[in-house]
Amino acid sequence: MAKAKRMYGCTECGATFPKWAGQCGECGAWNTLTETLVESGGAAAPSGRTGWAGQQAQIKTLAEVSVEEVPRFSTASGELDRVLGGGLVDGSVVLIGGDPGIGKSTILLQTLCNLARSMPALYVTGEESQQQVAMRARRLGLPQDQLRVMTETCIESIIATARQEKPRVMVIDSIQTIFTEQLQSAPGGVSQVRESAALLVRYAKQSGTAIFLVGHVTKEGALAGPRVLEHMVDTVLYFEGESDGRLRLLRAVKNRFGAVNELGVFGMTDRGLKEVSNPSAIFLTRAQEEVPGSVVMATWEGTRPMLVEVQALVDDSHLANPRRVTLGLDQNRLAMLLAVLHRHGGIPTHDQDVFLNVVGGVKVLETASDLALMAAVMSSLRNRPLPHDLLVFGEVGLSGEVRPVPSGQERLKEAAKHGFKRAIVPKGNAPKEAPQGLQIIAVTRLEQALDSLFE
Repeated sequence: MAKAKRMYGCTECGATFPKWAGQCGECGAWNTLTETLVESGGAAAPSGRTGWAGQQAQIKTLAEVSVEEVPRFSTASGELDRVLGGGLVDGSVVLIGGDPGIGKSTILLQTLCNLARSMPALYVTGEESQQQVAMRARRLGLPQDQLRVMTETCIESIIATARQEKPRVMVIDSIQTIFTEQLQSAPGGVSQVRESAALLVRYAKQSGTAIFLVGHVTKEGALAGPRVLEHMVDTVLYFEGESDGRLRLLRAVKNRFGAVNELGVFGMTDRGLKEVSNPSAIFLTRAQEEVPGSVVMATWEGTRPMLVEVQALVDDSHLANPRRVTLGLDQNRLAMLLAVLHRHGGIPTHDQDVFLNVVGGVKVLETASDLALMAAVMSSLRNRPLPHDLLVFGEVGLSGEVRPVPSGQERLKEAAKHGFKRAIVPKGNAPKEAPQGLQIIAVTRLEQALDSLFE
């Protein structure tokens, strides 16, 4: 095997240099040289002679490739299985990120303690001692007699131990603390994270071990380290929610084995994370009396509908530029919808501060929230509450038309299940036969929707 030597490569143009410098001599970019390994023949050697998939190069026709159903096994958590696409796949690599204290280590420790009763499992921690892990498991009341725990940060030692133990599931907590002895840079650097992850991905594909990687996040909320880390793994999960709040939302933003944007809801308790099987009931805990500015909408998360409450507060502004503040919604879309409301609804808000919030910390990014957002703004502006049993959803175009949204039938069925009596929806989503007890008000224009709100 050709001997590898350390070089420094530019992340902008790909040029390599024998020594580090602040500026790339080829493209002139600053602070772009990172440590890497190059074989004596000139080929890059961070991943050895095989790719990340751990296989030699082969050429086949698509007809020759086996397309058997990928076997899955349950993680003993229905919400986690939902986010993973139906369960965990052998040989898959799952990256889970989130703010400090959000519950990443807790949910993985719960999962592995439950899985260890039926299959070999290994928990590798580079941030905590074995005593700390055992104390958490004891505090959460988890079974402790089967899960094996290892404290190590050297990737070569971790993989060597894993080859002896042969776990079916393994957790690395966290990838930013792992280093390879082939590089001289400190753990957590771009090169160390990239090379360590490449070795783990190759081991997972060769051995069939499912691996969870815990990832740190930056102050902006993005995963720390190189962006290539998210491309290398099979699934990327993000924990959302306030660390001091009760609810935790686990969202899939990449999944090679299932749907993306799937959402799992958990509640943080003194016994760890408990799954919430009916999140609509949690997010619809509303005040008994009807208040202005509150309306319920049906959003679509992954493969299921979910009812959430949208709140708006419209008040006189004393600023030259009135404020537009959103929590859980797109601020730019709010500005656009307020312009549509003025142009086609005749309702000006240029002298009003507008504040919008989605109750429960849910992030709603789909356009089906347009009509509900405008209904909440109108309710607060006129100081007239909307009925408790009213549901609103639909996309609003720039010309004032109300457009249909995907999965309208499922959204209406979810509303009927929770006792809603009226629903203002796009005409394209109006069913031939409404769910029992639910009155459907189909609209095609914004003006019709606004007139139907306060009938």
